[in-house]
Amino acid sequence: MAIDVGSGSVREGGPREGTRFGVGRRTDPRRRISAPHNERSAPQVEKGCARQLFTALPKEIADGFRPYVTPLAKAIVREIQGVVPEYAQPLDTAFGVYFTRGIEQAILQPLNNIREEEDGADDWSEYFRLMGKLEFAAGRGLQSLQTAYRVGGRVAWRHFAEFGKKLDVQVDLMCLCAEAIFAYVDDLSKLSFEGYSTAQERAVGTLARRRRRLLELLLAEPPASPQSVGDLADSARWDVPEWVTLVALEPVSDDPDDPRLDDDVLVNLEGARPCLLIPDEPRDPAGLVAELGGRRAAMAPKVRIGDAARSLRWARHAIDLVQRGVLPNRALTRCADHLTTLWLLSDEFLVTQIGARCLAPLDELTVKQRARLSETLLVWLQSRGSARELAERLGIHPQTVRYRMNKLEQLFGDRLNDPDDRLDMELALRAETLLMRG
Repeated sequence: MAIDVGSGSVREGGPREGTRFGVGRRTDPRRRISAPHNERSAPQVEKGCARQLFTALPKEIADGFRPYVTPLAKAIVREIQGVVPEYAQPLDTAFGVYFTRGIEQAILQPLNNIREEEDGADDWSEYFRLMGKLEFAAGRGLQSLQTAYRVGGRVAWRHFAEFGKKLDVQVDLMCLCAEAIFAYVDDLSKLSFEGYSTAQERAVGTLARRRRRLLELLLAEPPASPQSVGDLADSARWDVPEWVTLVALEPVSDDPDDPRLDDDVLVNLEGARPCLLIPDEPRDPAGLVAELGGRRAAMAPKVRIGDAARSLRWARHAIDLVQRGVLPNRALTRCADHLTTLWLLSDEFLVTQIGARCLAPLDELTVKQRARLSETLLVWLQSRGSARELAERLGIHPQTVRYRMNKLEQLFGDRLNDPDDRLDMELALRAETLLMRG
């Protein structure tokens, strides 16, 4: 017994003429095979449900067609290999054995449904989920496997149609068989899609964890060795760049959607200190801000990858100053625009100590007096202009400027002529003015 692959017809050696489905029982050749008249008849079957459709068929069909399973499987394998190049592999390999077994299982399962043999149904479903997982592991999409299922469905129907014609199966039953076969193809595709998606999600989760560890390694202090970074980067599928840009993000209390960023951006959005590491620098800073969904960010200047940790410290310092009101409230703060402020306030305790020492002569004044003289002294230190120029900048009368400058000379004396003292005073007054904003 064999199946003609080209035409799909039954050749000599198949079921004997004059037997019902080739199981050896004599039957009247004029008798046509029709659907059983019970609750499982075709009109009551839900459209598109392969299991119910197959169950509605007479059990004799399963018994009669079972001898054709192995030849049909071989025919399907050959036709799939001719249509799908990815599967044109030798059948004596592990792939070939697994592939052939999968096709045989795909044929046997609907026959078992007809006989209502449910044993092993879960194992069978898992088998075709595994087919999807294997496609992902092979680096392919699902198109090849879905094409193979469609080809298999067409070949199966061609052979079954010849089988039904030979035994004069009723037309409505043949239509039911056709619907069952192609609904079954859809079921196989769905199972494999589930398996593929599961493998994909697992791989994405693993990749995300590796990239999180890579980001932690790049931000470690002291810096990790290039070998350690390179090894972890390889496993995380990340090309190590020479230059990077660090972005500190404002932590948020709610659970916003993750921003849609380029695949090569390393991300940590959890915890109290979220951040991004961007290879080279952002191509579209405005688009980056839009993706952050209202979360404020501070972007440090581009640095070599070995300086990533130090760069991020400055970006986080900038975010802190924005939150305190020291720096302007913007969606994206560019640290490069505020380097002096970031440096000046990098150690507020130290700058406060400098101010306490060099501005001590102002301590005996009232709050208002100190504020006026501090403002005048800072403008004079910045410009060293005349009384008229200082008056224009301060918006007061020149005579008031002269009075204030006389008062400052009384308080500070020769220190106003010493370059080092003047630098300390200017730095202390600048820091004091910045901190007063917050």
